[in-house]
Amino acid sequence: MIEQTAVVVKLEGDFAWVQAERESSCGNCAVKAGCGTAVLSRVFGNKVARMRAINTVQAQVGDTVTIGLKESAMLKGSVAVYLVPLLFMLLFAISGKVIAGQVQVSAEAMSILFGITGLVTGGLWLRRFTHR
Repeated sequence: MIEQTAVVVKLEGDFAWVQAERESSCGNCAVKAGCGTAVLSRVFGNKVARMRAINTVQAQVGDTVTIGLKESAMLKGSVAVYLVPLLFMLLFAISGKVIAGQVQVSAEAMSILFGITGLVTGGLWLRRFTHR
């Protein structure tokens, strides 16, 4: 289980909005002096993540809690974030090529246009699906 400490900032029924600071592990790395990612981490600093979680411990606003995420959920989420837009892009690009052959238009141009449209559509669909 991946765990993170967070602070409750708002209550909403059986849910609590929690805020956690995203931490970079660059401080513990042996090659941080020569790494571009470490430089970017120092420049942009740590960001705050705000999310809604089930309030099973009846935490109140201001309480510090530990939130957890199963590794399997993290893996499924990662696969969805990368795979869904890619699949939409490929399906749309193939559709664009098929349609281009029927309407006598450049297959490459139509595939590119449809592929980009599919990538955006996949991203928007994923965003809408995950916000339910």
